[in-house]
Amino acid sequence: MKILLDNIGIIPMSGDKAYIENAYLIIEGQYIKEVGEGSAPAGDYDQVIDGRDQVVLPGFINTHTHAAMTLLRGYADDMPLMEWLENKIWPLEAKLTADDVYWGTMLAISEMIRSGTICFADMYFFMDAAARAVEKSGIRAVLSRGMVGVGPENEIAFGESREMVEKWHNACNGRITCRLGPHAPYTCPPDYLERVINLSDELGVGLHIHIAETRGEFEDIQRIYSNTPVVHLDKLGLFERPVLAAHCVHLTDEDIDILAAKQVGVAHNPESNMKLASGIAPVQQMLNAGIRVALGTDGASSNNNLDMLQELRSASYLQKVHLMNPTAITAYQALQMATTNGAIALGLGNETGQLQPGYKADMIIISFKQPNMLPAYDPIANIVYAAQASDVETVIVDGNILMQDRIIKAFDEEEVLAKARETAKRLV
Repeated sequence: MKILLDNIGIIPMSGDKAYIENAYLIIEGQYIKEVGEGSAPAGDYDQVIDGRDQVVLPGFINTHTHAAMTLLRGYADDMPLMEWLENKIWPLEAKLTADDVYWGTMLAISEMIRSGTICFADMYFFMDAAARAVEKSGIRAVLSRGMVGVGPENEIAFGESREMVEKWHNACNGRITCRLGPHAPYTCPPDYLERVINLSDELGVGLHIHIAETRGEFEDIQRIYSNTPVVHLDKLGLFERPVLAAHCVHLTDEDIDILAAKQVGVAHNPESNMKLASGIAPVQQMLNAGIRVALGTDGASSNNNLDMLQELRSASYLQKVHLMNPTAITAYQALQMATTNGAIALGLGNETGQLQPGYKADMIIISFKQPNMLPAYDPIANIVYAAQASDVETVIVDGNILMQDRIIKAFDEEEVLAKARETAKRLV
């Protein structure tokens, strides 16, 4: 399949030019073949997309979520994290079946595609069902089976994690990759984490873990292990392999130095952190230290949506008001966090997150035809500070058009919505 995007503005997120006003982009198969200014070369194209009054950029990468928790959206709100988890979320999750997780993940994917996400990092259970949803939908994903080191499921998680990696890692022409998902240092004792580390080395995959999300967690780990969560995990050797660390809200200067030195990818989840009153992560300080801070939405039961446009805007605004500095997290930095930084944090920095020849054809087209997008003095600022999910017109992943003109082409969205409604009724 050879696709031409013509007469279009381009935000490549690579090279010297932040924005190319009049340009073209050629897709051939899974890859971007050519990006150029001016008129496109004549050729035999299977499809030509007229990009007038539109801008193409790398699709958003949601680096931390629990996709099937869309089924729990609005079920338990306005509660502290541990009370929310222990009294509401975990009891309801115990009722979920593999079929529920499939349709919950499909519901999440539908929402993510509609708001411009081309890749997500998921940590949950029944991950074979989640992988089948990714396979069906055409989106890109990094999947982790959540692993809790206390309780009856600690051994089950090991077996299911191994099976998931062996079956799905690098599946679907590389659209699906896998990591191990130890939940957090407060749910995974040191001996359990050491076993996870050994399995990670054996299987050759990285890890995805929650770190320092709340003040209570930070203080508990310090009390039990006489170290901060980051120092504790570093002493266990966790950071000697690729790690995606979700949240990282409560950090010391030493913690930040460790994360930078060990090249840990950080998934910042500003809206979930705000809603659960977990705190404000030191994002600008982490970026200044050279940490690749990316963005995630967390699950839809603690956000309550999976809209990365909303997330990157919140990330910028939150740092500005927290630091009392309007220059903190500029529009371009926010867009980097949602695209290139996300790709690097997930170990995909050499194949997605930028629009340049040789990279996977993962991109979104945003319309500048609506009142909220005009005038377009600075297209990057418009996207970060003014765009809505409904402005995302087209989503392309791996060279395949998943949504065009706001119509999802990859699967039957009406079926997904119907199944989600049925499941929600049964659960509660």
